[in-house]
Amino acid sequence: MSKAVHVPFSEPPWLMGLPSAYYNDSHRKWQKTCRSLVDQLLMPQGGEWERAGDVPEDLFSKFASANFLIPNLSAPLPITWLKKLGIHSLPGGLAVEDFDYLHTLIYVDEVARTGSLGPVGAVTVGYAFGLPPILKFGSQDLQERFVPDVITGKKRICIAITEPGAGSDVSNIETTARRSPDGRFWVVNGSKKWITNGLWSHYASMAVRTGGPGPGGLSMLVVPLLDTPGVSMRRIKVGGQTAAGTTFIELDEVKVPIENLIGEEGQGMRYVMQNFNHERLTISISVNRLARVAISSAFEYCLKREAFGKKLMDQPVVRHRLAKCGAELESHWAWTEQFTYCMTKMSEEEANKELGGLTALAKAQAGKVLEVCAATAVLLFGGNGYTKSGQGEIAERIYREVPGARIPGGSEDVMLDLAIRQLVKNFQRKTKELETEMERPKGSSKL
Repeated sequence: MSKAVHVPFSEPPWLMGLPSAYYNDSHRKWQKTCRSLVDQLLMPQGGEWERAGDVPEDLFSKFASANFLIPNLSAPLPITWLKKLGIHSLPGGLAVEDFDYLHTLIYVDEVARTGSLGPVGAVTVGYAFGLPPILKFGSQDLQERFVPDVITGKKRICIAITEPGAGSDVSNIETTARRSPDGRFWVVNGSKKWITNGLWSHYASMAVRTGGPGPGGLSMLVVPLLDTPGVSMRRIKVGGQTAAGTTFIELDEVKVPIENLIGEEGQGMRYVMQNFNHERLTISISVNRLARVAISSAFEYCLKREAFGKKLMDQPVVRHRLAKCGAELESHWAWTEQFTYCMTKMSEEEANKELGGLTALAKAQAGKVLEVCAATAVLLFGGNGYTKSGQGEIAERIYREVPGARIPGGSEDVMLDLAIRQLVKNFQRKTKELETEMERPKGSSKL
């Protein structure tokens, strides 16, 4: 980091010069690399792109050519595939086998520094959440057909779960996929809504109903989108993340090769839920950075702005508001850091079992933290915070991002309920295991 004095709350504690038990030299070097690339690719025009509601066509290819899309995948990275494709390191020389979840945290935190999830979301969201189901659950044949072009950025992919009538309630998905009479195709009918990056995607990892009602009837397919007969897509205008390419997809008798099934038929619900864990953790990280940008911008403004004959920072009520926001922000960051550290020490199976519910809770809390920080920033900027240009523009923009933090990836109330249900389930499971262990005869049975 440079020797500049940072505005309070503008950086996580470990980047403000405070000691941390989590980060090693590899993480510190990676943070510098990410910051340099973000300063080059996103920061100069990110705000302008969000105002315009779109990003340049070549932004995705710039990320891809720098191998700067790959850090969106969950750790550990798909090392075998990367090396097979000649990719042995990430920017800055980080070996792909050395990449862990703290590197993920650093990457996600850095790319959110623009103060909007729109520009970065335009290039990362589909890759981050659409490719992993193929890597984790797809057959070798399926991976051979799709992974090389997608992982290198030659083709684009998105994740398509949500529908007009089924969002967080995944088990009620209505888009159907039935076998064609000759058995060669899945014939897909239905619609998907609020699909980030859909407009530009060649493929979607899509949840479809191949069986009866409920979660057991769900499967996942790789569905072709661009230039595919029966597929129509249009952009949805949303309040925040306007540059991310939110899309409505209609599917009318779309023929999908039968071999495009991801994993096993009827296992779609399990695949979707496991995929959500990575998504929710990265949402928690990026939303915390949005809150950080909002409250630190307001903090800096209060150090300069005068009212009633003195600086805003000299008003006790202003300091009180900043203090409450800072406490919420840093508490959530510490919790998210601790989760991420756990991910570096646990297997994916263990993490899904132990941390899935808590990750949902952290995601829900991120939205609450952003809401209070963004609202406070708008109030402290005053009229400037209600204006889409000028020095308070950042607060106005981030405030519009709040619903996009609290709803996608699992809406807030559903996340709160899910967290407790899983904690209860784990408690009951562990209690039963302990009781079984205590009932087991001890010692030798020999006389």
